[in-house]
Amino acid sequence: MSWAIIQQSLPQFAQGFRLTLWLSLIGIIGAIVVGLISSLLQYFRLPVISRIFDIYVEVARNTPLLIQLFFLYYAFPVMGMKMSAKTCGIIGLIFLGGAYMAEGFTGGFKGVSPNQIEDGRALGMNNLQLARYVILPQGFALSMPALAANIIFLVKETSIFTVIAIPELTNTALDLIGMYYRSNEYLFVLVVAYAIILIPLILILNWLERKVRYGTFGD
Repeated sequence: MSWAIIQQSLPQFAQGFRLTLWLSLIGIIGAIVVGLISSLLQYFRLPVISRIFDIYVEVARNTPLLIQLFFLYYAFPVMGMKMSAKTCGIIGLIFLGGAYMAEGFTGGFKGVSPNQIEDGRALGMNNLQLARYVILPQGFALSMPALAANIIFLVKETSIFTVIAIPELTNTALDLIGMYYRSNEYLFVLVVAYAIILIPLILILNWLERKVRYGTFGD
C-alpha cells in the first residue's frame, strides 16, 4: 500500500466523487417525484392511467439497471434519440428508483386508516384534497423507512454507471487500475469515498425517520 500513489489519485477521485453526488441527488429527487405521482395514481385507481403506472412499476422493478442503461445508451440512438451518458444515467436511475419509491409510498398510504378517507369524502373532499390533507401527511411518515432504504440503494446503484463510461467513482477507480495496476490503493480510496457518502447519509436518514415518526405518533 503506497500512500504516495493514493495522494496522487485524489484529484481524479474528487471529480468522480462530485459527479457521483450530483447524479445521485438528481436521480433521487426525480425518483421521489415519479414515485409519489405513481403511488397516488395507483392508490386512487384512476381508469387506464393507474394501469399504465402498474405496468411501469412492474417493468422497472423486474429489470436490472444494467439492462435499462444499455437500452437507453445503445438502443435509443438507433431510434434517432441520442443522449449523453450522464443523461442516460439520470433517466435510468429515475426510472428504476421511481418504481421502488412508488412501492414505498404505496405501503405508507395503505397504512392510513380507511375511516379517515371516508370521513374526508363525507366532508366533500376530492382526491387532490384527500391526498394533500389526509394521505400525504400520515403516509409519508409511514413510508419513511422504505424511502430511506431506497435512497441508500440508489446511491449505490450509481456504481453501475461505469458500463456506459460515466466517470463516477467506480469508473475512476477502474480507469486508474487499468493504467497503473495498483488495485489495492485505488480500491481502498473507492471504499473510503463511498463510506464518506453513505455513512453520514444513513445517520441523517435514521435521524429524520425518528423525527418524523415521533412527530406524528409520539415517542
